[in-house]
Amino acid sequence: MTLNLIWFAFFILAFTVAFFKWLVTGDVMIFKTITEGIFKSAGDSVDLSFKLIGIMTLFLGFMNIGEKAGAIRFLSRIVGPFFSKLFPEIPDKHPAFGHMIMNFSANLLGLDNAATPFGLKAMQSLQELNSDKETASNAQIMFLVLHASGLTLIPISIIAIRASVSPAAANPTDIFLPCMIATFVATIAALLIVSFKQKINLLQPVILAWVLGISLIIGLLISYIKYFLVQSQIEVFSNVLSNGLILLIFLVFLIGGMYKKVNLFETFVEGAKGGFEVAIKIIPYLVAMLVAISVLRSSGAFDFMTTSVGNLFASLGMDTQFVQALPTALMKPLSGSGARAMMVDTMNTYGADSFAGRLSAIFQGTSDTTFYVVAVYFGSVAVKNTRYAIGSMLLADLVGIITSICLAYLFFGN
Repeated sequence: MTLNLIWFAFFILAFTVAFFKWLVTGDVMIFKTITEGIFKSAGDSVDLSFKLIGIMTLFLGFMNIGEKAGAIRFLSRIVGPFFSKLFPEIPDKHPAFGHMIMNFSANLLGLDNAATPFGLKAMQSLQELNSDKETASNAQIMFLVLHASGLTLIPISIIAIRASVSPAAANPTDIFLPCMIATFVATIAALLIVSFKQKINLLQPVILAWVLGISLIIGLLISYIKYFLVQSQIEVFSNVLSNGLILLIFLVFLIGGMYKKVNLFETFVEGAKGGFEVAIKIIPYLVAMLVAISVLRSSGAFDFMTTSVGNLFASLGMDTQFVQALPTALMKPLSGSGARAMMVDTMNTYGADSFAGRLSAIFQGTSDTTFYVVAVYFGSVAVKNTRYAIGSMLLADLVGIITSICLAYLFFGN
C-alpha cells in the first residue's frame, strides 16, 4: 500500500462525499470549507516543520555527543541480542539499535518532543543500510510499525484533559489502566503482524525473554501506580520519571563526552546542523499528507463513515454506545490534534464520565498518528515505496480500536 495510492484514495473519497452532499442538500458552502481547509493545512504543515527545527537541533546535537562518547554503542550492545532477532538485516552493535531504543523509551514515557528526533535519527541510521533508497527496508518497516503502535506508560495529557473539561471527570485517572492495556495489545499486534510478514520466529528464547521481561516491568509499574499512588501523585511521578530521564540522558552524554575528551560544543553544533536540514526536508511530505487529511475531514467523510457504522450495528441489534466515540478513533491515524479535538468534543457533548467520553480517551491513548508518522519518518529519508508498512500500521490500529471498545465495556459498561 503505497503513499501514492493512499493519497489518491483520500481525495477521491472526500470529493465523492462532498459531491453527493451537495446534490442531496444543495449546500454549496461545502466546497468553500474544503478549500479553506486545504490552505490552512498547508500553512499548518510549514508551521509544524519550523517548530520542529529547535527541538531537532537540540536533540540531534546531544545525540552526536552521545555517539562520539560511545553511549549509543553501549546501548546498542545491551539491546543487541534482542534487536538482532527482530532486525536480522542490521549488523551487530550497529548504532541504529541505540537510536531505536531511545525512541521507544521516549515514546513509553510520552515524550513526543524527544521521541521524534530519536526516531528520525534511527530512520537515518537504517537508511544507511538500505540498498534501495526509495523503498522501505524490512528493518525500517519493523521499526516504524512498532513506533506507530504508540506504547505509552502514562497518558498524562489525556488525564489532564479529563480533569480540565467542564464538568471535570470525577476520577480523571480511571482510564489509565485500559489505555495501558490497549496500547500494549496494539504493540504486540504490530510485532506479530510484521514478524509474520518478514517470517521472523518470535518463539526464540531471547525474544520471549525480552517480551516477557518488558511485560513484567510494565505490569509492576501499572500495579504500583494503580494501588500505591493517588491522582496527584501520579502526575508528579510521571513528570519526574519522564523529564528526569531526559535530563539524565543529557547529563550522561556530557559526562561521557568529557571522559572521552570530546569537544562538546563543536560536536553539539555539528550534530545540530542536521536538525535544520531534516525539518526542512519533510515539509513537502507533511503538506501533501495533511492537505489530503484536511480534505477528507472537511468533506464530511468522517460523519458519513461514523453514521454508516452506527446504522450497521443497530441493524444487527447490537449495542451502539461506542459509535459516539468513533470519530476519535477514525481521526487518530490521520491527525493527532484532530483526534484530540474529537475527544474533547465527545467529552463536552456526552460528559467526561460518560461511556463515550471514557472510550474516546482510551482511543486517544491507544496508538500514534499513523499517516503523520509515515509522512515525517519516510519523508525524512525520501522513501517513496512504503511497501506493507501502512497496511500493517492500520491493522495494528484496528486491533487497538477493537481492544479499546472491549476494555471500555469491561471497565465502564452498564
